[in-house]
Amino acid sequence: MSYSQEVYSKAAEILDRRKEKAYLEAQERFDEVSEKIPELEIIQRKLSQIGLNISKVFLYSTDKQADVEKLMQESLALQEEKKALLKKNGYDEKALEVKYTCPVCQDTGFIKNRRCKCHNELLKDIERENLSKVAPISDCTFDTFDVNFYPDEDLENAINPRNKAEKIKRSCAKYATNFSRDSVNILFMGGTGLGKTHLSLAIANVVINKGNSVVYGTAQNILNDLQNENFGRTDNLRYYERAVLNCDLLIIDDLGTEFKNSYTVACLFNIINTRISAKLPTIISTNYTLDELEEKYDQRITSRIAGEYKKLVLVGNDIRYIK
Repeated sequence: MSYSQEVYSKAAEILDRRKEKAYLEAQERFDEVSEKIPELEIIQRKLSQIGLNISKVFLYSTDKQADVEKLMQESLALQEEKKALLKKNGYDEKALEVKYTCPVCQDTGFIKNRRCKCHNELLKDIERENLSKVAPISDCTFDTFDVNFYPDEDLENAINPRNKAEKIKRSCAKYATNFSRDSVNILFMGGTGLGKTHLSLAIANVVINKGNSVVYGTAQNILNDLQNENFGRTDNLRYYERAVLNCDLLIIDDLGTEFKNSYTVACLFNIINTRISAKLPTIISTNYTLDELEEKYDQRITSRIAGEYKKLVLVGNDIRYIK
C-alpha cells in the first residue's frame, strides 16, 4: 500500500494544523481561566521550570534517576494542586488539557512508529478527494449500478445483456473486496455509455477504503501529462510518471480516444509493461475491440493486453442516452 509523496505531504500538513489548533485553543482556555484564577499562572510557571530542570539533570546531575524522580514528584503535586483549584472554581479538572482531534496519537499521526488509525483514514480521504477532482467517484458505487438499464431480451448470440451486466457487477464487487497486489488486470470493453467507467470507479471506491492508492484518468489526460513531464513542462500537471507506475491500482479510461504519436505509444507500452512486471493491477476501459486496438497500436501493446488482462465485455444500449 503506497501513496504518492503529495498525499503523504498533505496528510502531514493537516496533522500539523490539527496539532497547532489544539495547542492554540488550549492556550486560549488557559488565558481565559487564569484571569479568574491567577494562581494557575504561578503553577504553570513552576511546571515549566521543572521541565527545564529535568533537561539540566540529564546534562549535569551525578544521580540522574533520583533527581528526575524528585522533579517528577514535584510536577505531580503541582498538577494535583491545579486540578483542585479548577474544581474549587467550578471547572472540570481536565478543562485546561489540550483537546486533540485524535487523543490516541495526539495528532502526531503515529503510535510507536506505526501510523495511527486517524492517519490512515486521512490518507484515504485525501486519495478520495484527489480522485473526485477528475471523476464522479461518489456517484459511482456498486449500489448505484442499475442493471435494469440493460435489455432483458437475448441477443442473436443468446447473450442476455442484463444477466451479463449483473454477472460482471458481481465479479467486480468480488474483485474490489479481495483486492491486493495479486489481483488480475481488467479490460472493460463495450460501446459508449455501457457503464465501464461506473464499474471502474465503483472498484476504486472500495479499493481506496481498503487503504490503497488509486490513480484514475482518461488515456488522453494521463499520456498528455506524462509527455509534458518528460519534456519539462511541469506546470499544472495532475499525473506524474512515478505515481502512474507505482500506485496500487491504475485505471486508464477511454483507451484509444487519445491523440496518438510515437511518444504516446511508447509511453503506453511502458506503463502496461512496467506494471505487469511489478505485478501491480491495472484496469483499462475502451470502446474498441482487440482487433481495432491492434490497428491503432503495435502488437507489443495488444499482445500484453490480450494475454495479461481479464476481459469483461458489456453489451446493450447507451445508458446515458436512456437516462
